[in-house]
Amino acid sequence: MRIVDQLPYVTKEENHVTIPMPDGVQLSARIWRPTSSDHEPVPAVLEYIPYRKRDLTSVRDAISHPYMAGHGYACVRVDLRGTGESEGVLRDEYLEQEQRDAEEVLAWLADQPWCDGSTGMIGISWGGFAALQVAARRPPSLRAVVIASFTDDRYADDMHYMGGAMLSDNLAEAGTMFAYATCPPDPAVVGGRWREMWHERLENTRPWVLEWLRHQHRDSYWRHASVCEDYGALRCPVLASSGWADGYSNAVTRLLANVDVPRKGLIGPWSHKLPHLGEPGPAIGYLQEVVRWWDHWLKGVDNGVMDGPMLQTWMQESVPPSTAYEERPGRWVGEPSWPSPHVQEVVHPLHDRHIVRPADPEGRSAGPARTDAGEGRVLTLRSPLSVGQFAGKWASYNAPPDLPYDQREEDGGSLVFDTEVLTERVEILGSPSVELEVSASEPAAQIAVRLSDVAPDGSATRVTYGVLDLAHRNGDPEPVEPGHRYRATVHLNGVAQAFPPGHRIRLSLSTSYWPLVWPTPRPVLLSVYEDGCALTLPVRPTQEPDEMSGSPFGAPEGTAPARVTRLTEPEQRWDVTRDLVGYRSQLEIVKDQGMTRFEDPGIEVGRRAYERYASVAEDFSSVSGESTWTMRFRRDDWDVKVITRTVLTCDEEEFHVDATLDGYEGERRVFSRTWNESVPRDTTPPGDPGP
Repeated sequence: MRIVDQLPYVTKEENHVTIPMPDGVQLSARIWRPTSSDHEPVPAVLEYIPYRKRDLTSVRDAISHPYMAGHGYACVRVDLRGTGESEGVLRDEYLEQEQRDAEEVLAWLADQPWCDGSTGMIGISWGGFAALQVAARRPPSLRAVVIASFTDDRYADDMHYMGGAMLSDNLAEAGTMFAYATCPPDPAVVGGRWREMWHERLENTRPWVLEWLRHQHRDSYWRHASVCEDYGALRCPVLASSGWADGYSNAVTRLLANVDVPRKGLIGPWSHKLPHLGEPGPAIGYLQEVVRWWDHWLKGVDNGVMDGPMLQTWMQESVPPSTAYEERPGRWVGEPSWPSPHVQEVVHPLHDRHIVRPADPEGRSAGPARTDAGEGRVLTLRSPLSVGQFAGKWASYNAPPDLPYDQREEDGGSLVFDTEVLTERVEILGSPSVELEVSASEPAAQIAVRLSDVAPDGSATRVTYGVLDLAHRNGDPEPVEPGHRYRATVHLNGVAQAFPPGHRIRLSLSTSYWPLVWPTPRPVLLSVYEDGCALTLPVRPTQEPDEMSGSPFGAPEGTAPARVTRLTEPEQRWDVTRDLVGYRSQLEIVKDQGMTRFEDPGIEVGRRAYERYASVAEDFSSVSGESTWTMRFRRDDWDVKVITRTVLTCDEEEFHVDATLDGYEGERRVFSRTWNESVPRDTTPPGDPGP
């Protein structure tokens, strides 16, 4: 990334500014703005997240906020209530209180003498959620938003549930926030009140997974702050981005298709990263695009920002399977609208364990032609719990290496359908889907579907996947009668992928996908009736124009990152182990960032995350997950540590949560609490339990 030190505006920074809320709570803000804004007001841009602006996000913040400020904006980074140096307690994500606070912050910004009354919001992940959710509330000063790695559907397309099946990230992310919500404020900022503020957080925090487990189906808890419930509420322009390696690869196109506001979409090859820091590469000059967006929508500059394609996306070339990539080869393609007129839905029947050529003579996919008109075979499948150990993370962070590995071992416990060897290049752009006709041996059944690129040497690179709890085949949960035949559609995550000649396209079905997806209470024998099954691919014919030539983006650039010094070395591990005596299988993940000193505030910070997912043989009640975090902060004689541990187990009827929270000053434990609670496995809820 190119470091820029000469910008149009000279800027100044305020490290700690308090913003009052109506209930007396003070939120802490960090502000970068042009010095000239003292007498020439400028628009304000807000980023609003819970991740500690003074240290944990300071490196990233220093790259982007001073850059935007140097182009004529007051950039304001606010920690949510109960995080960093903001007062109060953070109890859960996207609560009504959080959004009311954001509206108050925007009103406060618009009223400052250095602000011209116009505001925007920017953010990735939680910050992207927050900007989109607040925009749907239509605060009067908000003119535009820039969002990355977000969703508009908190239930069906977030890290909690997929197709009605619970993701293991429901535990992992809960463990992350259990730790972040209990970190102390900095005494150098809040003074002697730091201990009182810290203990208020410790006393009032519960393991977040308990609340998320109590809402196993779409109800008012998830509908709150899901913009998909009312797309018409969104009235301001949106620049939306994500990456194909991210868990949030679907929301950009869904937003483009459903909102009626000026909008642009951008999807690269990236994991859960901002595009100018994108991994896998290529990263792009994202901040230049952001400034152009703000210039047009906040300053009224006629700069052509809305010209060109509505969607720009990276068409990925075929690559060998790997758990990490530095770069993904490919090219940028542009679509004038979404759904795109360039993309054709091509239906491929499934027959005799093959993906069949479509009946439509215009279709481009290859496969054996179906010759018999009789009823297809009935195929049966009961996957072992080991299917899924090479699935990678739901949302890749590219560290530790966390992408799916070679799928051949996974395919050994799956029902597999292949095309013939491709004679022509095939490109897909969008969300594939699979229409199935199935019956299950149990009243709780799930189906995992994977699409892979199979090279001539047999190696299989997963391209995309989807999961469906059969009870959610029509959306809201319905009973599943064992032995009864049902039609169900499994939607796979969106992707842009090229399959070259000489390769095959593979579709794999499994009845478990552990540990990415929490298993059903009992193993399931699934019967698949071939005659009712088909794969639909969103094919982008290769003769279609790309709407773009070369690279449409400049090189990544930003201002200098915050100064840090590494004190101890990080550790990253992703280990799959199997004990062939006791038949215990286990995935262990370590992400230890070591101790780092953030030089400007002089804080030394350590972060260590440990996850473990285990099972024994084919005992579906033996599965367990653990998320343990250690967070440490020190400066001179101030030394504080928080350790959180959440263990999730189950039997056929209940989930069991055992959690601990310990706070230390030096080596002395000053706070400790334990939770041992159970939540019923909610397979067919009688109604909406509400929030």
